[in-house]
Amino acid sequence: MEAFDAYSHALAALVIFTLITLALSPFSALAKQKAGLAPGATPQQDYADKAYRLNRAYLNGCETLPAFLTVTLVAIVAGAAPFWVNLLASLAVVSRVIMIFIHLQGIGKPYSGPRSVFYVLGWACMAGLAILALAAVF
Repeated sequence: MEAFDAYSHALAALVIFTLITLALSPFSALAKQKAGLAPGATPQQDYADKAYRLNRAYLNGCETLPAFLTVTLVAIVAGAAPFWVNLLASLAVVSRVIMIFIHLQGIGKPYSGPRSVFYVLGWACMAGLAILALAAVF
């Protein structure tokens, strides 16, 4: 679809973000099963527990994916500047990957650590995409 060629990086970012979230699902389920939890159960809120961190990484992806999809797709459909849409969408995915790595390794504190920094970076990229989308619509 030639109409969306200029947004190839942003479109790829949408697919990559989705694939990452989908990939975390079975790993989260297996970690919970290994911990003896019933399907759908939530591990005890203990940042030292790998099953908890894996489950939170998966759930955070599920919570964030709809917003990322919405602002990125609206920015593309509205014809926002491709350079900025591609850059912000790609940075959002990179920050998500780094955040997941930090989360799964248990690096830093549960609050205000390096994971939070990369979460805020991804959030800021999505806020930027939302602003681009609104500017393009109006």
